[in-house]
Amino acid sequence: MSVLVLVLAVSAAFCLGIGFVLQQNAAQHAPLNDFLSPRLLLDLVRVPRWLGGIGFMVAGMVLGAIALGNGEISLVEPLLATNLLFALALSRHQTRQPLGKQGWAGLALLAGGVTAFIVAGEPRSGDAVTDPLRRWLIIGVMVGGALLLTAYAKKSRMSSAPVLLGVAAGLLYGVQDALTRMSGQLFSSGGLGELFTSWQPYGVLALGITGLILVQSAFEMAPLRMSLPALTAAQPLAGIACGVGFMGDQLRTDAGALAWQATGLTAIVAGIVLLGMHPAMPTTGPREGDRAGVEV
Repeated sequence: MSVLVLVLAVSAAFCLGIGFVLQQNAAQHAPLNDFLSPRLLLDLVRVPRWLGGIGFMVAGMVLGAIALGNGEISLVEPLLATNLLFALALSRHQTRQPLGKQGWAGLALLAGGVTAFIVAGEPRSGDAVTDPLRRWLIIGVMVGGALLLTAYAKKSRMSSAPVLLGVAAGLLYGVQDALTRMSGQLFSSGGLGELFTSWQPYGVLALGITGLILVQSAFEMAPLRMSLPALTAAQPLAGIACGVGFMGDQLRTDAGALAWQATGLTAIVAGIVLLGMHPAMPTTGPREGDRAGVEV
């Protein structure tokens, strides 16, 4: 495993975790009638804290893109999932809540799961799948699943909507990471001309904006613990599926390696859930449904 990829991916996770907390701090005051609407972004862009969160998020995405350009998506995605650790650290500073047994257990499961998956899987590059049907089938399943979850979230609103939107955004961000890596490969092989005449960078932009609306809508509806764990769990699973499915990433496939990889992914999800349920994750106060603007 490249030390450069490790440093870039963990740095990206740090920026993403801090960015998510700052965004939720601002989004929780957004008017509820902006739910799942682009107007939500227009309201939030007037809030300095939210802009700071977006700045951290953009920095994390840039670092993540560089990491994806230098390493396999099956390697980078589990490392990006550690953004929840940094989100919890900032949230703990805000709430003054100790980690306790639950927090330490979540940390151990997440860190151990990432380590187990990477060590057992030994992600490495291979030849990308040239069959466009397979690629579009995998992308279609991810995007279609996100659309179905979003439609159901729109009906359920206050109950399960934040979790559903978190999963939907995670699926989109996983596909976005795959397209980001493909865009980097296009730039390396053909420069800006080939990059901007291909569909992948425009897919990255569309998925990024859509995912941002979903995430901010989830943040305004409920505490961070309701949406961020779901997002953090879904993104690496979707990214790994894309990496192995059509980008040529290769993992060890002997029985022992597969068992450890499955154990690692299970531990990652379990650790994310435990950390998301921790009291240190920020909560929102009573909402005012008729609020006309964003509190600054």
